[in-house]
Amino acid sequence: QLQLVESGGGLVQPGGSLRLSCAASGFTLDYYAIGWFRQAPGKEREGVSCISGSGSSTNYADSVKGRFTISRDNAKNTVYLQMNSLKPEDTAVYYCAAGWLLSFYPADFGSWGQGTQVTVSS
Repeated sequence: QLQLVESGGGLVQPGGSLRLSCAASGFTLDYYAIGWFRQAPGKEREGVSCISGSGSSTNYADSVKGRFTISRDNAKNTVYLQMNSLKPEDTAVYYCAAGWLLSFYPADFGSWGQGTQVTVSS
């Protein structure tokens, strides 16, 4: 059974940092593009960052460019999202998802994790 599990969320002050992890089980991540998405209350799910299967290509939403870094360790079957200089508007549930395309469209991803809450507040 394909499964993705996010971890690393929490409460952090503005300007702080968190590192989210997305661990896969039941399949090998190497062949999949991985996307990080987030959804704030009352808002649509939006793409934050994505990385190709090899890790050679990445993409970031304008709102997080220069602050977030996506990476992957295929030996550990895990993808990471390092989030620095966090802002209150980054508050959301963050999801990782596996798919075939380097994309910010949720419909391009077939397997999703359960999400992890990130709250940025003083």
